[in-house]
Amino acid sequence: MSKASSGNRVLGLRRPQPRLLRFLRTILTETPFLKMVSLLIILWLLFSLLMYLSERSAEGTAINSYGHALYWGIAAFSTAGIADTPLNDSSQVIGGIWIVIGSIIFFGTIVATVTTYFNRPMKRPVKQIIDTIEYNLEQMQDLDEEELDLLKETTDSLISNIEKLKKGLSAEGEQHGQ
Repeated sequence: MSKASSGNRVLGLRRPQPRLLRFLRTILTETPFLKMVSLLIILWLLFSLLMYLSERSAEGTAINSYGHALYWGIAAFSTAGIADTPLNDSSQVIGGIWIVIGSIIFFGTIVATVTTYFNRPMKRPVKQIIDTIEYNLEQMQDLDEEELDLLKETTDSLISNIEKLKKGLSAEGEQHGQ
């Protein structure tokens, strides 16, 4: 094994990622963050287009290009009133709907992401067990002979229990297959 590849492994296992990278990966893969941000962006583009189409013919409007409408779309829901006020009645209705929907999605994304992140260990105890085992494997070099023997007994018992569970599952599967 090369020096570079051996540096990324501990006892044949991958070295745990730094906490920040693991945290970001978890946020992106196990929470609704990406879906919610994608929805927010799509609606922002759509409502900004609607605002531009509605306001482009209004006399004296500050929303006279799609770029201005995009800025308006962000300012309207994120700063509560800093955005330029639309002049047409239909534009004001579009703006009001966007402010409500955009704010709900924006703040809902934050709440949903935090809630999902902190509820994750309750939903996936297997991941927590594996992380604990990987951490403990890293600490094996500090064990004495008695502790290593106890670890071997525990591991043998674990393997035995896993084999029993697998046999039970396969027997159950055969019964359902008949």
